[in-house]
Amino acid sequence: MRFRVLIMSALLSATVTSSPAADAPATIPAKAVGQPASILPNLNQLTDAEKAAGYKLLFDGKTTTGWRNFGKQTISQGWQVIEGALCRVDKTAGDIITVDQFENFVLELDYKVPEHANSGIMCRVSEDKARAPFTGVEFQILDNTDPKGDSQKSAWAYALYQPAPDPKTGKPLDATKPIGEWNHVKLVYRGPHVEYWMNGVKYLEFEIGSDDFNQRVAKSKFATWPGFAKNSRGHIALQGDHGDVCYTNIKLLPL
Repeated sequence: MRFRVLIMSALLSATVTSSPAADAPATIPAKAVGQPASILPNLNQLTDAEKAAGYKLLFDGKTTTGWRNFGKQTISQGWQVIEGALCRVDKTAGDIITVDQFENFVLELDYKVPEHANSGIMCRVSEDKARAPFTGVEFQILDNTDPKGDSQKSAWAYALYQPAPDPKTGKPLDATKPIGEWNHVKLVYRGPHVEYWMNGVKYLEFEIGSDDFNQRVAKSKFATWPGFAKNSRGHIALQGDHGDVCYTNIKLLPL
């Protein structure tokens, strides 16, 4: 009888320790909550039309191949591939950049953010300065609903440009989706010409080096950064030193 009781106790203990609920916090970080990447069509794959056009994938959905930390040859554990997305999961992440460099291109990707998120995408970044933002204009990514968040909003050119007011609200255009849902962005870099798109809506465009651009830079903190927006070619950077974010379907069309 005692032998049977011991067996039953052992089985009950094994059942409790292996339950999915107990394992969930360790395998699905809070940063990954919200819509799974699997709801997106052609996840981390190129369509026949994209292949014909010349697009290339910058993220395979399974590994961090093609990416490394700024100023290093490796990538930190603060960036993890979770359910087909490249996610910044803690403060050890740091900014990461593509191994390759690009000049003229269309960059497209999907991203989602949790509450209080703060990240960004920078292009034509070089490593001759101390940090990625010192050379690349930042496409801002935020939780737009955070009352204590940055005064900037998603898809603004950080501290330089923002979309025109929406006639319906009188506030700057906001086409972002709720936190936890995927947003699709497109950045166009063709010579000095830059365009920012959010979920199919064109937010803004500007010309690097134009009188308007230079005047805005002169009135910003970038005025003291001699290498800011000077590169005609460089790495693509994902900001990882501020807050959490997940990226997927990262693809680029060279122009």
